[in-house]
Amino acid sequence: MTEKSEKRAGVFHHAWEVINKDTSIPPEEKKGTLKLLQILIEVAEASPKSGESDGADKLHTKDIVTRHSLMALVKQQADELNTLRDLSLNLTSSLDLQTVLEAVVTEAMRLVKNARSAHIFLYSHGELSFGASLNSDGEKNNPIATPRKDGLTYFVANSGEKLIIEDMLNHPLYRNASKSWCGSIIGIPLKFNQSIVGVMNLSRSTIGGFTTAELRLLGLLADQAAVAISNASLHQMVAEQANTDILTGLPNRRALDDRLQEDIRHAKRMRTQFSVVMMDLDGFKSVNDTHGHAVGDEVLRAVFDCLSANVRPTDFLARYGGDELTLIIREAGADVAQNVTAKLIELINGFDYPFPPGSKKVKLGITAGIAVYPIHARNAGDLLRAADAALYQGKKHSRGAMVLAKGVTGPLYPITFKQKGGQ
Repeated sequence: MTEKSEKRAGVFHHAWEVINKDTSIPPEEKKGTLKLLQILIEVAEASPKSGESDGADKLHTKDIVTRHSLMALVKQQADELNTLRDLSLNLTSSLDLQTVLEAVVTEAMRLVKNARSAHIFLYSHGELSFGASLNSDGEKNNPIATPRKDGLTYFVANSGEKLIIEDMLNHPLYRNASKSWCGSIIGIPLKFNQSIVGVMNLSRSTIGGFTTAELRLLGLLADQAAVAISNASLHQMVAEQANTDILTGLPNRRALDDRLQEDIRHAKRMRTQFSVVMMDLDGFKSVNDTHGHAVGDEVLRAVFDCLSANVRPTDFLARYGGDELTLIIREAGADVAQNVTAKLIELINGFDYPFPPGSKKVKLGITAGIAVYPIHARNAGDLLRAADAALYQGKKHSRGAMVLAKGVTGPLYPITFKQKGGQ
């Protein structure tokens, strides 16, 4: 081996020993470092010329180590940029709020070693509400506990500051908490336009602080999450307004059409029936004629609120138009639908609206028409027409009662008129 080769080998081994002692380099990167050093030496091998002192070798070794550190930093920054790109893609791929929240906790678990669980809580008007969660076992949306007013999550939400607890068992905030709450945890505010929209908590099974790289990535995630959550919340609000009746707050005709399609798919998949009940508020015209439209609006709201409070959470009540309502009763045949409708008719018969003192009271009631899928129709439009035809019969012959649709309602066909002159 020549003197130059020996010197090169010595520099190589010296540099490797220095880097190998550097605990900041993860073990999985050590193999790559060996190859990196070889490349650096080959590039710089012309620097130490024959006959130079040992001091020159040491300077060359230091130069190699410095270059490694710089390249490691560049690699770290490249990894962070890739992570940021992935975060942006994952968090902006949907405007559905729940989908966004679940993407946030998934990314949070991926960014930190020994992560045990990640939680998102939404913050509005001084109150926190659960958004999404994920733990190391893959279990989704199962919150450990409700945030305490004097706990970490409310502290972060109210202060707008990040909070790191390196040892939960020995921290005042967790003095009265379960002993199973051990390890470390970080709470990060999710800020958008200087407003707190939520809090992201991430706990680990180990005690101690978080690395600078982890904090930087979690900060990037929090910034991206705040924007994504704000956009999704705005989208949800606009969608709800588009599907809500302004006067009564009930779902409107557009929402009804969407729900009908959903229930048809559900009934086909589960091989079940469901019923549609069209209801008309008897006496409402008299309210408007006697007391005016302002009082009429209040009566309508009160009656519809009363009905809405007395239907099952799985059922769907919407304003069809004017003083007409439509109720969808999931997984219900004719018998169940008739029983439910009878109770609602009885409820409104006993409803006593507080009209202004000294004014004429108006007796209110309900007439209803019922149609059952798939007995009376097999699509949304025909089902509504079947229920509406039954309601028409009820209003014509037996107000204050219910009528079940007859036979099968088929599609409407266009009417054609012959033009004069045979053309």
